[in-house]
Amino acid sequence: MADFELPDTMRLAPARRPPVGSAEFRAAMSAMASTVSVVTARRGDERVGRTVTSMLSLSIAPPTILVSIDIVSRLADMIAKSGGFSLALLADDQREIADAFAGGIDPEGRFDVGSWTEWPSGHPMLIGASAALDCEVTGSIETGTHVLFAGTVVEAETTTSRSPLLWQRHRYHGLSGLD
Repeated sequence: MADFELPDTMRLAPARRPPVGSAEFRAAMSAMASTVSVVTARRGDERVGRTVTSMLSLSIAPPTILVSIDIVSRLADMIAKSGGFSLALLADDQREIADAFAGGIDPEGRFDVGSWTEWPSGHPMLIGASAALDCEVTGSIETGTHVLFAGTVVEAETTTSRSPLLWQRHRYHGLSGLD
């Protein structure tokens, strides 16, 4: 259980039938191609971030996205306490950043990979991403192991000349085909 309080939480009801096993679920979800993103947050002098593929556009009015973050992670704690987060949709040449924030290097060195600045909110902003968003948390749902944070997009930068980095079948891909 989280050691922080979440605004507007809603617990999910248990399924009436038993769920599939985690291996079967992972195999099925690996078929889905997802844009690789990095979710980051800052509070005071501390910056944290994690590579995610569990994000989606929730609504256009207001412009809102949804990200899924492990409930016991430092990132979930930071997002809940700061009331915001930033998201970088990685470009196809940013695999090193994806690997770093997926645990490839220690958390203290992750922001040394790539070119980072910050949004007016103070949250980290990745330069050169396909798109970069700064979000204010406007809702959340606790699922037991993860928190779905709804973030209203308050700042956005898009680089239309960049193609996204995709993750499918446990490998990176580009839009032009399999890499």
